[in-house]
Amino acid sequence: MSRTAHITLLARYNEWMNNKLYEAAAALPAEELAADRGAFFGSLLATLNHIAVADTIWLKRIGSHPRFAATLSPVAALPAPAALDQPLFDSLPALRERRAWLDRLILDWTASLADADLDTVITYRRMNGEANNRQLGLLLQHFFNHQTHHRGQATTLLSQAGVDVGATDLLLLVPEQEI
Repeated sequence: MSRTAHITLLARYNEWMNNKLYEAAAALPAEELAADRGAFFGSLLATLNHIAVADTIWLKRIGSHPRFAATLSPVAALPAPAALDQPLFDSLPALRERRAWLDRLILDWTASLADADLDTVITYRRMNGEANNRQLGLLLQHFFNHQTHHRGQATTLLSQAGVDVGATDLLLLVPEQEI
């Protein structure tokens, strides 16, 4: 599997899991979604907001590189989140709409990448102002790993609320190979 095929698989997994997660979350009333459950970001809704905030920050950083500016221009038009815990939306339906939009953008963009693009150095500033220069392929590993990490927290919060998300393994999207 090429490096870009691997990244595309992670983007597909990202969309698949987000769909499962939001479908499961929709089973809860609004007050349950917003209830502080002792998670890092407090509530399930705040955790889902955080994932969307972080994705927006990363896509804006990557989209500032001339090679990716055109493809990621829709996210460039979004306001820059001021904090990692900034609530983008206070309701699940509005957040779900943004999530679906982000996932489509991520899928379309990653499908357009060539292996050489993954060697591109992205220059960005962290939210504390610290300058960084990192290889896109490794940043994307972080990008998708971060989402998986927080979706794991969200599935735990859903489980504690009595909602079963179902199977969450990437393996379910890994193609079977002929021998």
